[in-house]
Amino acid sequence: MPAAEALAHIRANLRDRDGTLPGRTDGSAEEALERAGGLRPEPHPPGGSGPIPVPAGLVLLVGPPASGKTSFVRALIAHGRIDEDAVISSDEIRAELLEIPPATEEPGTDPDEADARIFAERDRRITARLAAGHTAVAESTNVTPQARARLVAIARRFGAPVTMLRFAPDLDLLLRQNAERGRTDTTAEDVRSYAAVMARHARPDQLRAEGADAVHDVPGRAQGATPAEAAVHFSFARRTEVPGLP
Repeated sequence: MPAAEALAHIRANLRDRDGTLPGRTDGSAEEALERAGGLRPEPHPPGGSGPIPVPAGLVLLVGPPASGKTSFVRALIAHGRIDEDAVISSDEIRAELLEIPPATEEPGTDPDEADARIFAERDRRITARLAAGHTAVAESTNVTPQARARLVAIARRFGAPVTMLRFAPDLDLLLRQNAERGRTDTTAEDVRSYAAVMARHARPDQLRAEGADAVHDVPGRAQGATPAEAAVHFSFARRTEVPGLP
């Protein structure tokens, strides 16, 4: 599929970057954001209360493209908060399997077939880490209930706790950050669509109802926080005891 056709396919179907398709949505992205009160983070504990503990288990990053997920995990790794191997990135797996950068499309690649390979491999890696009692950080958009349910089901197989970290800047900031990235695979229209889906389907109360043991909002530029400053808001346990394992 040519690149232009692939992008049209993404915009037409709003394929979440986690291998699932969201349900039908009505109205514009702006209307959805207005109905949902915008993408407004929940307040964090006051300064001085210490970092938020995240138990060893499944950590889902939930946020539209350009919301700061990759910058956040890079800061976590750089500051020793998590191991590099803990991060399971769908973009990086795409680059590995298709041998292309995440921001490009390979001519002739069937997006459905490619997605199936990518997310099967992602699930395999997450399964392996949880089976060994290690933390697995799922770095994909995860804005739809279908995408999250797929990963929560894996965690439940191992009795692993599920922590969801929301990235919820307002739409203007999302669009500005997307423009600053200089990537050609995600348009402003795409960002608006993902943001609208998140406003409808990724509120904190909904995430808890889906099985999240804890939901936290990650501070960003709207709160005057750099990725490094956001990273120190959290303290990640790296391993938990698994019956039958040494």
